[in-house]
Amino acid sequence: MSPAEDVLAAEASRTKKIVRVSLVGIAANVVLASAKAVFGLLANSIAIVLDAVNNLTDALSSIITIVGTWLAGKRPDKEHPYGHGRAEYLTTIIIGGLVLYAGIAALVEAVKRIITPSAAEYDVATLAIVAVAVVVKVLLGRYFSAKGKALKSDSLSASGTDATMDAIISATTLVAALITFLGGPGLEAWLGAVISLVIIKAGVDILREAVSKLLGERTDADVAQAVKETVAGVPGVLGVYDLTLHDFGPDRLQGAVHIEVDENATARDIDRITRQVQTRVFAENRVLLHTVGIYSSNAGNEGTVAEMRHLVAKLVEEDPDVLEAHGLYVDENTKVARLDIVVSYAAADRDAVYRSFVSRLEERFPEYHFLTVLDPDL
Repeated sequence: MSPAEDVLAAEASRTKKIVRVSLVGIAANVVLASAKAVFGLLANSIAIVLDAVNNLTDALSSIITIVGTWLAGKRPDKEHPYGHGRAEYLTTIIIGGLVLYAGIAALVEAVKRIITPSAAEYDVATLAIVAVAVVVKVLLGRYFSAKGKALKSDSLSASGTDATMDAIISATTLVAALITFLGGPGLEAWLGAVISLVIIKAGVDILREAVSKLLGERTDADVAQAVKETVAGVPGVLGVYDLTLHDFGPDRLQGAVHIEVDENATARDIDRITRQVQTRVFAENRVLLHTVGIYSSNAGNEGTVAEMRHLVAKLVEEDPDVLEAHGLYVDENTKVARLDIVVSYAAADRDAVYRSFVSRLEERFPEYHFLTVLDPDL
């Protein structure tokens, strides 16, 4: 099986596993919602009824997860050449919105009960149902979170967070019901208000994380390092720079990289090297490098080339805002030196740092013309 076929098979398997996990969630939440709705209405408990509604919301979240996973698994087409993987992030946003809505709705109802108290009447059967719900929700939360991490599904992870919040709600409801059952004061409305705020925060966190991924985050350092090590291991690659990766969904990274090769390498050599880079990275890191750019490296390392390399390294070491300088190539015939400089976005003035770096090179080597690029800190 080729690397491409292997990836497609892995994606199909992942989709099936996510659907199975989601179906478990749908079944469990529908059963819990039905039982809570019946006993909540009989006991006149707003907390239990809202808990039932929340379970129905969770079942809807699982349905949304299935739809999102199916959309994400669609093959690339003319309108979406990079595939549909980001659909999973959209479904995570919807789930986050549902969690946020559930929290706000619960807070509104809790405040109403605080303003206009209404006594609830609990019995042993009702308390037992809520207790069972707590256990089931804790197990569901762990199940969803573990599967979400294993399958790299933000939607499942969000459902895990939601289920854990539900367990807390049910536990709070149970405590309040027990206090009332034993003749104590009615606290369910106050406890419900506090828990509603916790749910609202969870919804906001889910939304913020999903939106951040859609906007485009910095690539995980471990992933970037692994890709660079794979590229550096290809014979003929003298340096690896400017790795740019774009997230088009879980396990759907695509991007570009620059490599440094000997200036005497032929077109045939470069073709072999770039194809090996792309093949190895795809096979070992499941990352598609659609572009491999080339830097030329001086074959010799003496005289002016050696002096210039030494000064560049010294300038990088002296200025903490300069993260890297690479791609140095000195053309002795035309007296032109090419170089890329990476300046941190944390610098107060990136342009000033860049100009200072270049001016010191020009002062030391006035007979050379420097063609430099201010690289983004990716």
